[in-house]
Amino acid sequence: MITAINPTDGSELARYELHDDAFVEAALSAAAEAQKTWRKVSVNERVRLLHAMAKVLRANKARYAQMITLEMGKPIVEAEGEIEKCAYNCDFYAEHAPQYLADEPVRSNASESIVAFDPLGVVLAIMPWNYPFWQFFRFAAPTFAAGNGAILKHANNVPQCALAIEEVMAEAGCPAGLFRTLLIEPQKVAGLIDDDRIAAVTLTGSTEVGAIVAAQAGKALKKQVLELGGSDPFIVLADADLEEAASVAVKARYINVGQSCVNAKRFIVEESIADRFVELFCAGVAKLKIGDPMQRDTNIGPMARANLMSGLHAQVEKTVAAGAVLKMGGRPLEGDGFYYPPTVLDRVTPGMTAFCEETFGPVAAIIRVKNAEEAIRLANQTEFGLGSAIWSKDVTRARELARQLDAGAVFINGMVASDPRYPFGGIKRSGYGRELGVYGIREFVNIKTIWIGPAK
Repeated sequence: MITAINPTDGSELARYELHDDAFVEAALSAAAEAQKTWRKVSVNERVRLLHAMAKVLRANKARYAQMITLEMGKPIVEAEGEIEKCAYNCDFYAEHAPQYLADEPVRSNASESIVAFDPLGVVLAIMPWNYPFWQFFRFAAPTFAAGNGAILKHANNVPQCALAIEEVMAEAGCPAGLFRTLLIEPQKVAGLIDDDRIAAVTLTGSTEVGAIVAAQAGKALKKQVLELGGSDPFIVLADADLEEAASVAVKARYINVGQSCVNAKRFIVEESIADRFVELFCAGVAKLKIGDPMQRDTNIGPMARANLMSGLHAQVEKTVAAGAVLKMGGRPLEGDGFYYPPTVLDRVTPGMTAFCEETFGPVAAIIRVKNAEEAIRLANQTEFGLGSAIWSKDVTRARELARQLDAGAVFINGMVASDPRYPFGGIKRSGYGRELGVYGIREFVNIKTIWIGPAK
């Protein structure tokens, strides 16, 4: 049994029976058969499905956004933005997939050989709760455009969203069997990965789960894309526009109640301007409204689960005990729900919990440094390598520094965010492979050389 819990008050939303082995078997067989036909459909025909997906998402935006907010606590305005972003991603790939998947000519020995991009088969998508629609559609649009099928194993605290995704696909006219949501326990995933009808695996989730899935998929010799944790640095140099940097920093840390792999988590600030930055940052945090996520003026709703809140609080307590200065927040709110206030920890240093670990919630760690060189060194002093940001009016210098950062993406004078136009992913223990852009659509394809000899 899967139970959906409303994190706003801890009440039960709904219960769902788990899918049994017979259901899973039928879903795998149907997906494998449907994909054999789907791969033969031209790219120009496949992308019609993507446009239809976007249309269904937009037509039902209010209802799907409410599902997101009810199941994981995202403020409703952000939930609506998530659905719109999914639709935009579908339209983006509908427009660009024919170009991204077009055969590439290779001329040699007076012949014209080609590199072709053929689908792999059925891809298993293991998805998290923090962006329950976006994480799936970010993967799905390019994957279906490339001619693959998909099986979704979603996080078990968002079952309504998982089933609603299946509804979107059906209403959009997805071929019968090509996609299915499975409501199963995590221990059943290993069997799916090992099944010959699954060609590849994509996971967005924690580093710990990523290591398990990587081992299982590696044993089965199957392609994987892993988008895992992050402890993104947000570097503020002395010549930065401090008002703008502090304003964006608040959003970068506390959007989605701080529950995102690419939230800025470590704010690395040059000492000469650190006091002023902390003042501006805390003033911005103080304006955030905590409350019912269904209210349109709420900025901070509850965390998604009680154990996530208690785990975050333990990290805060350890960091303060090690010598960090608690500027704001620092303890769960009393009353119903899983509310943790926006928290600011100043004078965090290497070795402290908030510096070393990913803080998946509304906690900001401020680290003071002497200069840009120390900022880069501490930014890279982490097991993660997902996103990062540099704030400086000297863009030429910032671009040079960006090359020195261990990260899949560096944003200069901006907030790290995923965008269909650009590849998204990490290095080190933040995972491997890329989603989005031309590189994302080519992750789950067979890059096939077709050599053509000269005619005789």
